[in-house]
Amino acid sequence: MTNNYDASHITVLEGLAPVRERPAMYIGSTDTRGLHHLVYEVVDNSIDEALAGFCRHVSVIINMDGSVSVEDDGRGIPVDIMPKMGKSALEVVLTVLHAGGKFDKNTYQVSGGLHGVGVSVVNALSTRLTAEVYKNGNIYSMVFSRGGIVQGLSERPENDAEFSERMSRMRKAEDSARDTTGTRITFYPDGSIFETTEFDYDILAHRFRELAYLNKGVELHIEDRRSGDSETYLSEGGLKEFVIHLNQGKELLHNDPIYLDKFDEANKVDVEIALQYNTTYSETFYTFVNSVNTREGGTHLEGFRSALTRAINNTAHANKHLKEDISLKGEDVREGLTAVISIKIANPQFEGQTKMRLGNSNVRGVVDSLVYQALTEFFEENPKVIAAIAKKSVEAANAREAARRAKELARRKGTLEMSGLPGKLADCSERDPAKSEIYIVEGDSAGGSAKQGRDRKFQAILPLRGKILNVEKALEHKALKNLEIQTLISAIGSGYGDSFDVSRARYHHIVIMTDADVDGAHIRILLLTFFFRYMKPLIEAGYVYIAQPPLFRVAKGKQERYVFSEEEMKSAVAEFGDKGISVQRYKGLGEMNAGQLWETTMNPQNRILKQVRIEDASYANEIFEKLMGDDVIPRKEFIKRHAGEVKNLDI
Repeated sequence: MTNNYDASHITVLEGLAPVRERPAMYIGSTDTRGLHHLVYEVVDNSIDEALAGFCRHVSVIINMDGSVSVEDDGRGIPVDIMPKMGKSALEVVLTVLHAGGKFDKNTYQVSGGLHGVGVSVVNALSTRLTAEVYKNGNIYSMVFSRGGIVQGLSERPENDAEFSERMSRMRKAEDSARDTTGTRITFYPDGSIFETTEFDYDILAHRFRELAYLNKGVELHIEDRRSGDSETYLSEGGLKEFVIHLNQGKELLHNDPIYLDKFDEANKVDVEIALQYNTTYSETFYTFVNSVNTREGGTHLEGFRSALTRAINNTAHANKHLKEDISLKGEDVREGLTAVISIKIANPQFEGQTKMRLGNSNVRGVVDSLVYQALTEFFEENPKVIAAIAKKSVEAANAREAARRAKELARRKGTLEMSGLPGKLADCSERDPAKSEIYIVEGDSAGGSAKQGRDRKFQAILPLRGKILNVEKALEHKALKNLEIQTLISAIGSGYGDSFDVSRARYHHIVIMTDADVDGAHIRILLLTFFFRYMKPLIEAGYVYIAQPPLFRVAKGKQERYVFSEEEMKSAVAEFGDKGISVQRYKGLGEMNAGQLWETTMNPQNRILKQVRIEDASYANEIFEKLMGDDVIPRKEFIKRHAGEVKNLDI
């Protein structure tokens, strides 16, 4: 460190260097979410071609070597020389930030990739990227590595075999016109940047199914050559089919989804919405802007919610479905609602490069006005539908009031307040939440070992009695009557629901520590369901963790090793030799003494903690509904599909 600070200490990052220096600024993170965001950035370009009317097929292939190829039959990235840059447009698009056709409104009226950094960022964060453009019967190609050019622009004719193979990949007839254009991007994510470079087929397939619903008539094909899985998505019904899919297996309040498609000429905003009510107690929202999933909502969602509440209240009052003195709240009218909101706008203002939230202030009023008018007209023409929705909303309001009374009663009894901590909680002496941890364990046996082995200064232990209630199947006021749930709320101290305040959490490490068997896994899932439904901000803040206790202890004489998988156990046995070896399988935490539990699972120097994160809230919501909800069939299908992936099954 020097006291001199002058111009020589100023560093200018040129070209794509800023992306490699601060990748999270461009793709959100370098974990699994950021990795898959690379694919989305490339696919978004293909979808923009579809929105412009020039693309009908998009193919995504996860190759055997771990790379991903994204191909479309759009116009192809331009390859001619840009006079101002003295380079081909293909090179500029792939190597220069904020370069692309999205800034020219004559080229793209509507686009998701407005920042102009998408494919260049993918290039910067890939050890190798190959770009192939098909135009005029030729193949134009360039090869890059970490943003730098490895092979300059080359041009050669596309032979018959190559053309036939391309048509096969694009699921087109072999006799298609030879001048069929397109672009193919193949990239290998940089392992020095990302925590993992292994793409998840299910995550990608989920996203492409969404895109198919959002872009009627566009065929999206995904193939995983590692496993042989493949799927082709093509929707003619669009958002209506999307909502029907989301509500599959649920009991419906009305058979057909409510659909509206309105255009605001003054603001150039196209609003398309499909919604349908079911008899469940949760709400499901998917929001999109120019086919980009705005996971955190934004002004379009705010406008929809406002219009929905107002339209239902006004129409229900007008048709005598509500008493004059009753006014339904937003949370009441949204219970059991599944809705997909898609808007298309010429100049979307996203908050951040990852485009998770729409910020255009005028969109709220536009969506509010269009949706209110359309819903009011629909309800007037369909009195049975508004009658059913009003009835369910009133029931939701009554349940909410019952939950409020239950909460107030619980508070008066001191069960939900910090002043009345649960009796089985062995608290820590540390009062700084950032330095405090709470271990949630199953049963008194594990709780006893954990209490003896912990560091009392910063580690608290909360034993639970058996399995907590599955909150996915229970009404809120019934869940609050569950003793174990009351205990959790009390111990954590942040409240729940409307009164939840993450800043009041007494611990910033909330660690789920269950047995390494089937029952332990089930309890862990039940706890995660509770946190997701009632305390999601704790997960979003990064406070929830899963402890990973060892599965085996391998010992020989004074030598011992704790391992976490059967493969590690076999390796340790081979290393120690066959004679005089003792192998102990831990099925429960109670089988470890206090010292062993501390060293393997609770000691910050040795333990393995997995932080629970929400990569895609809508996808997570769908998974919880599928696996923890009432409908059996989707759960069976999920189990059948993933049965081959099970490891360390305790039978």
